[in-house]
Amino acid sequence: MEAWLPVLSEFGFPVIVTLYLLHRIENKLDLVNQSILKLPENLYQQTYRGVEQKKMIE
Repeated sequence: MEAWLPVLSEFGFPVIVTLYLLHRIENKLDLVNQSILKLPENLYQQTYRGVEQKKMIE
C-alpha cells in the first residue's frame, strides 16, 4: 500500500482531470454522432423540398 501512495500522488490528479474531460466530451461526441447519422435523411429532405419548390415556381 505504501508503494502506491507516491504513484497516486504523482499521477492521480492528471488521471482525474482526464476522466472528467472525457466524461464531458462523451455527451458532445454522442450529439455529433447522431447528427452524422441523420445527415443523409436531412440532405434528402432538403433536396426533395428544393425540387418541389422549383416545380411550384415553374
